[in-house]
Amino acid sequence: MTTPSLASLHGNRACAAGAIAAGCRFFAGYPITPSSEIAEQMSRELPRAEGVFIQMEDEISSLAAVIGASLGGVKAMTATSGPGFSLMQENLGYAAMTEVPCVIINVMRGGPSTGMPTRPSQSDIMQTRWGTHGDHPVIVVAPASVQEIYDETIRAFNLAEEFRTPVIVLYDEVIAHLLESVVLPQRDTVPTLTRKWASGEETTFLPYAVTEDGVPVMARPGDGHRVHVTGLTHTPDGFPTQRPDLAAKATQRLLDKIEFNRDRIERNETFDLEDADVVIVAIGIVARAARRAVQELRSAGLRVGLFRPVTLWPFPEEALREAAARAKCLLVPEMNAGQLALEVERIVGPDRVARLNRIDGEPIAPGDIVRRIREIAA
Repeated sequence: MTTPSLASLHGNRACAAGAIAAGCRFFAGYPITPSSEIAEQMSRELPRAEGVFIQMEDEISSLAAVIGASLGGVKAMTATSGPGFSLMQENLGYAAMTEVPCVIINVMRGGPSTGMPTRPSQSDIMQTRWGTHGDHPVIVVAPASVQEIYDETIRAFNLAEEFRTPVIVLYDEVIAHLLESVVLPQRDTVPTLTRKWASGEETTFLPYAVTEDGVPVMARPGDGHRVHVTGLTHTPDGFPTQRPDLAAKATQRLLDKIEFNRDRIERNETFDLEDADVVIVAIGIVARAARRAVQELRSAGLRVGLFRPVTLWPFPEEALREAAARAKCLLVPEMNAGQLALEVERIVGPDRVARLNRIDGEPIAPGDIVRRIREIAA
């Protein structure tokens, strides 16, 4: 019987530990605050795991190298922050179109542009979903603790492998630099998935064939199965097409493989929602503050609860509708000008949604949420 160990880790180092445990054996990146500790840790740990670490000249080439490594059959990752994530958008779209499994860590900081490198923000919520052009699939997970960074990084690799898509792990600078206790399972007990590899007849192989779950198998490099990889809209054989009917089918399959598997992807956390008149919707460090605020407000007799999307995209719509069904009001506190609130308003309607925004590089504190809810309840 194997026994888990307890370690004291800060968030970014937990991310690196989770990546290694998930089977990541290639990292390409460019240092950028506040994610640099991930690259630093991977540079130490990957060689010990017979993996490869490369510091690239910029973030564009970093994700390009990750895509190449993944096409070569290796689980691969990069890490960055807002300005670097902006540079990765073209290659993110390429990975989505070519269905290359890869993981991108985005540790959010103040913006826009180079903004405030050492201050927290949550202003990349919409960019993670719609940053690259076109209708494309993507999965984004948003951990809110050091333990969850470790766990969700592992899950990100599993989701990338299962659905052949880029997966983004999104958290703010405060979570990145928290120091907390983390339960680390023995390496051989970590649940890991590997992409479906092609087998059988080589001459009739279709690299983007329509399958029952919408996810085509991948050709293992050197095994004889022919693959044509292009970012152009392509047919099941991998070659470009501009025929409207074929282009529509190709793009729709990319979207459907995520949409039809929401039950395997979506995850959320609820706290004290059973009788809540006010539901707080929050992610990251703001969700931590919200949980404390709920406890304080409950002790004062106010019925308040918390809904936290762990999977940010696809957004857990049905779970939010259920959580909000009996609520008089929903409060969305976030460290941006209102990005998460837009999605909440889309799902439940704008009439019941209140906002609490902060864009000055300081986190939203429990007291801020308490005061805002008292205003709403007055």
